[in-house]
Amino acid sequence: MTALLDGLAVNPAALADLLLRLLEPQYASAWRALASRRASFPAEVTTAIVTHPHPRVRRALACNPFVDPEVRGLLVDDPDWFVRTRLAARPDRTRPVRPLPDWVIDRMLTTYDNECLQELFFSQQIPFRVQRSYGNHPMASIRRMATNVWTLMSEDERAALLTDPHPQVRASAENMRETDDAEAMERRLGPLPPPRNHGTGLILVNYRLSRTVVDWLLRDLHPDSPWVLAHNYSTPPDVVAGLVEHPDPKVRLELARRRDLDPALVAALARDADPEVRTAISVRPELSEDERTAIDYTVDTGEDFGPVEHHAHPAPDPAATAAYARSRHPLLRRRAARDPALPAGLVAALARDDDLGVRVLLAHNHPAPPPELLLRAYLEHRAPARDLLTEHPRFPVAGLGTRFADADAPDERRLAVLDPGLQPGTADRLTRDPDLTVRSGAARHPRLPRRRLLSLLSDEELAEHAAANPALPLTVMRELLT
Repeated sequence: MTALLDGLAVNPAALADLLLRLLEPQYASAWRALASRRASFPAEVTTAIVTHPHPRVRRALACNPFVDPEVRGLLVDDPDWFVRTRLAARPDRTRPVRPLPDWVIDRMLTTYDNECLQELFFSQQIPFRVQRSYGNHPMASIRRMATNVWTLMSEDERAALLTDPHPQVRASAENMRETDDAEAMERRLGPLPPPRNHGTGLILVNYRLSRTVVDWLLRDLHPDSPWVLAHNYSTPPDVVAGLVEHPDPKVRLELARRRDLDPALVAALARDADPEVRTAISVRPELSEDERTAIDYTVDTGEDFGPVEHHAHPAPDPAATAAYARSRHPLLRRRAARDPALPAGLVAALARDDDLGVRVLLAHNHPAPPPELLLRAYLEHRAPARDLLTEHPRFPVAGLGTRFADADAPDERRLAVLDPGLQPGTADRLTRDPDLTVRSGAARHPRLPRRRLLSLLSDEELAEHAAANPALPLTVMRELLT
């Protein structure tokens, strides 16, 4: 019976009165499915879940990855600490997260405890534009958070924090300013050699290094010291040049990623024995297209090429994106393919790109990819995020039944059950498919013959999916509750 109730709880055709009944104590086994797996609720059901006396129901809604974040946000002042923590945390680590509404974020920042806020900060639910606005917030504790994006601030924004009326904000801003002060770095590091721990590692990697510390790192026998010098933005040019032939390719790779690399060193690393080093050099912005082409770089096609949570990052520069899209280098075209603001003309060009990564990244990240690209990306790239492509509103579902119902590969036969015009007889046949996902999708298909649909309600394996079928008669839905 639990499977039937779970299926009924997510049935898109279930009426509000039926869903409200499922929130009653005798149907507690279906609470989680109802609150955490539906993409939408009638208004009265939303109210009933948000005000439900049992926190288990509210917690389930808090971690629902399908529902609009505005609905989840209604729980922001929930009396149960675990509900608030679930709301602050990422709803589902297998799916891209959507940002919480600004009003919800502000309420969290001003009322939640540190443990909840840590969950929020790591959840990717805060848009980058909201993070950039912290410096103007009336609460000092939030203005203090603005220093976390110190390197992205203008001089005026930094000056405002350095002269903030609240001492803790000023102190935090001063700490960030000291990251570019070599003498302050020496004071923080203490006597040489310092203990190697997370704190000293953070200083060595990110703070401006004094010449005294640089010379010590050159003598230091710790295996990470050369990498630290290759990475740190303030390492003097003579030391950088001396690392170009370091035996560890990870050190040379870090050099290749430096912004301030002398042209002679760029040329030397372009001939490096390690393909990763050469590839990192090949995407440097100062190179011409001919110079890139002359480098023996490699292109990995084994990546996931999944969706990017764009709201959590600074928006790409449109001019740079356009240049990347026209580049002969596939790794630069992949950067362009990630940009959701890519103009339609460039979208059309990259949709025909000969690089798999470009096509798949474009399919996942642009709001209006060509429908045929979505299908092609699904068929060509078998990665964890591929099923998300089928959820895109532009995914071309018409005619998939005819094309794929008899395909050899089960992941292709799964496409057939997405076709709203799937023939009833084909749907019936696919409920007996060797692949469970195909059988489950067919059991949910609204064109499944009624007789077969009703018989599946007593099938131990497919009962839940049959109960979720929107073609299930309303009278049968009500009978399942009795």
